[in-house]
Order: sequence, then C-alpha cells, then structure tokens
Amino acid sequence: MTQVISIKVNGVGRKVTIKDNELLLDAIRDKVGVKSVKAGCWRGECGLCTVLLDGKPVKSCLVLAVEADGREVKTAEGLAPEGQLSPLQKIFVEKAAMQCGFCTPSFVLTAHYLLSVNPDPTESEIRDYLSGHICRCGTYKQIIEAILEYAKQNNQGKRARR
Repeated sequence: MTQVISIKVNGVGRKVTIKDNELLLDAIRDKVGVKSVKAGCWRGECGLCTVLLDGKPVKSCLVLAVEADGREVKTAEGLAPEGQLSPLQKIFVEKAAMQCGFCTPSFVLTAHYLLSVNPDPTESEIRDYLSGHICRCGTYKQIIEAILEYAKQNNQGKRARR
C-alpha cells in the first residue's frame, strides 16, 4: 500500500507518496532528491544516513518514512542556505576534514547537533559522540580538529562580546 505524507525537508514543505514499509532514507533520496543522505549499511551502524529529524540526529535507515509525517528533516544542504557553506562546513573544508566526501554530510550534521547542545566539547566528548559514524578514508583526526576549531572560534566570539 502507499500513502501520502507531509514532511518539511530543509525548510520546504513536501507531499511525498511512500510505501508503508519505505525507509526515510529512501524517501529523502529517491522521492525528494536529496543525495547527501547516503546509504551504507542499512543497519544503523555506519551513520552515513544521518539526518536531523525535528532537530535531533537519527539514522534514516532505521526510520520508516511514515514516522516523519508532519515532521521536519534537515540534511547537510539545510545547513547551507542559498548554497553558501555554513561556518562549520567552511571549517571542515579548511581543515581538510574529508577525503572522498562520502561521509562528510553525516559528520557535519552530527557535529552541528553536538555543538548546539555542547558548544565547547572536549576531544573525548567529540570522539564519543561521533563513535556511531564511519569514515572510509580515516579522516577522523581532521574531523575532530575541525569541530574543536569551530568550538574555539565560536566561543572566543562569545567571550569577546561579554
């Protein structure tokens, strides 16, 4: 059976026809056309399919599309309004926190959420938080450095305004 759901993807309301057993991952990629959300393991182990669902990270291969009905999904594109990279995305580029780029959207989204709930994480906290994500190229060191640098720059600005 199929049904129509209403979801907001990166701020844009969409009506999407889905199968009852369709994954959010597949609906976002195939029906909405957002390709930064990647399929890797289909078991929630690699983190490549991470999106923000109502502002919180979820592995979209573990969520049925019907569960997103009436909710908001944000992908890496949603962090880059009008095609302009967000400050966090810029630091990922500056720190070469990617190699092939396949995993980068999921790391950026997860880091974005982490920094929203913990604006000044330690390296250990970052490692722990990103433990559910796999980078095939092994750029973990640069990813962690990028997140630490973003936190440092962001917190210096806040301290200067005080």
